[in-house]
Amino acid sequence: QLHFVESGGGLVQPGGSLRLSCVASGDTLDRYTVGWFRQGPGKEHEGVACIGDTVSGTYYEDPVKGRFTISRDNSKNTLFLQMNSLKPEDTSVYYCAAIPSAVTARTMCVTGIYDHSGQGTQVTVSS
Repeated sequence: QLHFVESGGGLVQPGGSLRLSCVASGDTLDRYTVGWFRQGPGKEHEGVACIGDTVSGTYYEDPVKGRFTISRDNSKNTLFLQMNSLKPEDTSVYYCAAIPSAVTARTMCVTGIYDHSGQGTQVTVSS
């Protein structure tokens, strides 16, 4: 069973940056397509960015394109999300998730399907 622990959230001013980390245990992360999702106050959960293997590549939802960068370090079983130029509308609980690697990054993010997820870390963008 795959387990995740997210960290790196916090309070940041508009225009600021944060880097989220997600450490996995219980299985090797390279068997999975992984991604970041978020759920803001009163909103449905939504995909943010997903990353698969070298063939599947990366996928970003339109609201974060050009501002966020997803990366993974399989040797450390860790997933990252670098968030720059943060906006108040980015305020959400961010959590990482995984699905077997047969699913592409785009499919995972667009459909919002996953098999495993973490508890999340709060990101608040406010002046």
